[in-house]
Amino acid sequence: MIKPPALCPGDVIGIVAPASDIKPERLAAGARELERLGFRVKFLPSIFAREMYLAGSDRRRAEELMAIFGDPEVKAIFAARGGYGSVRLLPYLDEEIVRAHPKIFMGYSDITTLLVYFQQRFQWVVFHGPMVAREFADGPEHYDEELLRRTLMRAEPIGEIDTSGVAVLSPGVATGRLTGGCLPLLVSTLGTPYEFDATDAILFLEDYASKPYQVDRMLTQLRDAGKFHTVRGLVFGEMTECLQHPDQDYTIVDVIQDRLADLNVPILFGVRSGHSDYRNQVLPFGVRATLDGYRAKLIIEEAATSEP
Repeated sequence: MIKPPALCPGDVIGIVAPASDIKPERLAAGARELERLGFRVKFLPSIFAREMYLAGSDRRRAEELMAIFGDPEVKAIFAARGGYGSVRLLPYLDEEIVRAHPKIFMGYSDITTLLVYFQQRFQWVVFHGPMVAREFADGPEHYDEELLRRTLMRAEPIGEIDTSGVAVLSPGVATGRLTGGCLPLLVSTLGTPYEFDATDAILFLEDYASKPYQVDRMLTQLRDAGKFHTVRGLVFGEMTECLQHPDQDYTIVDVIQDRLADLNVPILFGVRSGHSDYRNQVLPFGVRATLDGYRAKLIIEEAATSEP
């Protein structure tokens, strides 16, 4: 895997909107937080464009992404938000422009599409983590600053992430390539040229506000598609608001165990990455990780970045 150069204080972070439209005040708040962290920010004026539920046309969003990748001043690229639309960019991307400029690229939710694309098409390490008009705009309690700095600013093994409150759903120990993202987005790649690869993976899955039967359906589809045949372990996010109604007599954990308990791989539940309201954690995808299903630990065994 190609590891992008680590960030240094004062580096420029480019902000892009590959999916849904954004509010200027939210982007401004997130930019101020990145500046508080010691970075500079840069984005195109067209980032505030809007076409229905998208941040402008497919071509605008694709051109923005290529321009920010090609900008030599920009050292990392953070998504402003998710929503919907990243998959519509792919036919418009000039792969040679993007491939020639490996950089830290971070986001989650709908941005999962791009995380998968960059990992598999270019063999890049990418980052599932907080977004500018979301967690950064909400302030430092909404993302894990220490882990962010350790992951993006140090070209050294990351080690254990904070798994306080994480539950073991199935014991065991496994080492593999950490990958994954937002469950519905991963399912949407099946049968397309962009289908995600879970071979020998520690597979991270998370979602927000899907009803339990919908999660069941998606896990069943992944199972039927053979995506769990070669995984070495599974890690779930917090699965926030994934319930039918407040008085239901089962939990989303019950649903997961019902569908996956017989896989005989270690499974953890509750890692705070993606749709998480508190201390959202950066997870580097494409690096080697160990899942310890006895101690409820997730250990990133290698650096996610190279020397700047």
